[in-house]
Amino acid sequence: MPVVKRVPSTSPVGEIGIVHLGLGAFHRAHQAVYLQRHLNRHGASDWGLCSANLRSNRTLVDQLREQDGRYHVAEYRDREQVTLREIGVLRQALYVGEGGHELELLLQRMAAPQTRIVTLTVTEKGYCLSPATGQLRIEDPAIAHDIAHPQAPRTAPGIVLEALRRRRAAGIAAFTVLCCDNMPDNGQRTRQAVSALAALQDEGLTQWVNEHVAFPGCMVDRIVPAMDGESFTRLEQQLDCHDRAAVVCESFSQWVIEDHFPLGRPDWEVEGVQMVDDVRPFETMKLRMLNGSHSLLAYVGLLIGHESVFDAINDADLAQFIERYMTEEAAPTLDMPAGIDLAVYAQDLKARFANDSLQHRLRQIAMDGSQKLPQRWLLGAQQLLGEGRGLACTALGIAAWIHYCTQPLPDGSARVIDDPLSATFADLGGRFAGASLVDAFLDLGEVFPAALSDRPDFRDAVQRAYGALIRDGMGSLLHTFAAHN
Repeated sequence: MPVVKRVPSTSPVGEIGIVHLGLGAFHRAHQAVYLQRHLNRHGASDWGLCSANLRSNRTLVDQLREQDGRYHVAEYRDREQVTLREIGVLRQALYVGEGGHELELLLQRMAAPQTRIVTLTVTEKGYCLSPATGQLRIEDPAIAHDIAHPQAPRTAPGIVLEALRRRRAAGIAAFTVLCCDNMPDNGQRTRQAVSALAALQDEGLTQWVNEHVAFPGCMVDRIVPAMDGESFTRLEQQLDCHDRAAVVCESFSQWVIEDHFPLGRPDWEVEGVQMVDDVRPFETMKLRMLNGSHSLLAYVGLLIGHESVFDAINDADLAQFIERYMTEEAAPTLDMPAGIDLAVYAQDLKARFANDSLQHRLRQIAMDGSQKLPQRWLLGAQQLLGEGRGLACTALGIAAWIHYCTQPLPDGSARVIDDPLSATFADLGGRFAGASLVDAFLDLGEVFPAALSDRPDFRDAVQRAYGALIRDGMGSLLHTFAAHN
């Protein structure tokens, strides 16, 4: 049994000052924890939290309401040491997903003068931007709805824009919009989504958004696996924690934020947040080193038969493959501030992946690959080729992703692909095979920027990797990588 350090919520919560869109496990284990630590240190403040679930999990909102907004975060250092933290900073939980009727409550809360910051964790696809171009996907049915019905929005950009519209009409200063999702230049991409939507609705509002709304960027880092029945059983048996809203995560946590908050902010730096002038180097480092490695572990590991990150990183050949990717293909594309040692960062990442207390499922990481791979692999691949470097690891990762998205499981049953383009993948897999299948995937403009997919050296590298994968199998290929390392 692990040694448990229990940290209760020690102070009452004051006025709601932050509204969050995306009441998922990551938000509850990351941003809310920093606010709770701030509350425990300083006592009641004006930085209480309202969080809204925009998707399908109404049960979570009901559970949190029954618990007066309180829940627990189990931070595992390893199997022997865990901190069980009570979170009491959540003053209001709302559900605005399918069948929900609380959109108006959310918009009122966001438009209230007391709300000074709106944060988001809605995943990459939640911004309705093309992964390849970064432009608003106006053909998206939800965006089309928001254009036609701006006062009853369904998307995160639409909700933010309608709340800003109300503040402008009431003469209330704009809140700061802080994206906490894994996207390069996530502040600017969020601005692009909101501003582009405004341009399709109201020219005056567009100008006001561009002139008055701050969209600072940030980098967030904490491994937070999806909760399942096994996770809750472990909490109950090991920690005596009977909380269906609880979250399990690693003890490591990092938050780097561009310091631009016109209406003020909590003094997060006291809790270890790095407030910086330029967050982009940290964003890119995390996307390519951690997230890029995670995606490689997912697609390559699943094809071998691994189920968790822990299983995959303890495969000696796969671990060596990941180290080669980080050293030869991710790190060379990064330009970091003084004092950041990428070799040390890489070793720290491998140690975090080997935390056997998390049981982070590879299937969770493999979700939404079409939205993730441009940021995690493709921008770096474009840079590598431009500098005359190789990308054997990245090419094999893309080949593994194509195979994962189109081929059945070893027992012949269909693999469930959780991705906005899953129907497209199924269609391509049914019509093409071999080199033609690879070409069809690389022609997907939604995923692959033309500057990359038009390069013969890029297409050749992926074709070779896919051909070797089909011919030799993933296990044999990894062993060959390890032998030549």
